[in-house]
Amino acid sequence: MFIIIRYLIMTYSLNSTLFLTVLLAIGLFFFLRASSKDRTTVVEITSSQKPVEVLNVMYEWLNLRGWKQTGGDFDKRTLTFKGQVVSSKLFAIFLSLLGGFGSCALGLVIIQLYPNLGWWPILLGLIGGPISGMIYFKKSAREEKFELRLINNGDNETMTSMRLRAHRDELISLENELSDKLQLKSDGSLFKTPI
Repeated sequence: MFIIIRYLIMTYSLNSTLFLTVLLAIGLFFFLRASSKDRTTVVEITSSQKPVEVLNVMYEWLNLRGWKQTGGDFDKRTLTFKGQVVSSKLFAIFLSLLGGFGSCALGLVIIQLYPNLGWWPILLGLIGGPISGMIYFKKSAREEKFELRLINNGDNETMTSMRLRAHRDELISLENELSDKLQLKSDGSLFKTPI
């Protein structure tokens, strides 16, 4: 009787450990997916300065950050910039280690459930680790756009209204670094964390 109860408890704990390890693998998958997700946002900002002054400062700021002007339309009053997002090597190594350790943990649980497999399931760490790093490294390196459109203020040429479309982090940097210099005003939606 004691042996049966011990076997049931052992089986239950191994199955629950396997379940939790699989949940961790699913979490890693969604973490990898979120790290390379497109976070393009559109925001409208205004400045109390003239459009020419605002455009000159923004053009210089974008060039310093590695953005290159690739196009524009005078009639639509738009400018388009492109930039290359580079993957973080340190973060790729971190994700590789995380994926490797997680895969080894899954291998250890499989060994406990199926001892006749020997030590082979631990080699899952050699697969899971590099795959995690490569997925992040390939998906996060991409070309992004920064689009700027002047909104018509009628005859008011002393004030500038713009619609910006770019990566959310880039727009936050722009607002943080240029808000005093250009007296920028927005609705503050960039600083609200989406749920």
